[in-house]
Amino acid sequence: MKTLTVRLPETLVAEIEAESRERRRSKSDIVRERLSVGRKTPPRGALPEIIADVVGAVDDLPVDMSERVKDYLKIKGYGRKRPR
Repeated sequence: MKTLTVRLPETLVAEIEAESRERRRSKSDIVRERLSVGRKTPPRGALPEIIADVVGAVDDLPVDMSERVKDYLKIKGYGRKRPR
């Protein structure tokens, strides 16, 4: 296993040390657990809940936008070379 040195705010260090004492595990174990929990991807069913606040945030889009993305981008001129 490799070693990595990280500088943390004092409040976070105190929190990790307290959890370490409480659970009788090393500080390294606590940090490894916290890092591994942070990188997990959300379950597939959770995505709609995550993006629910942005769904419908843009007004006046075509109803069939998701089916005809390339057509609408072509109409708007995306992907064409522009004169300089």
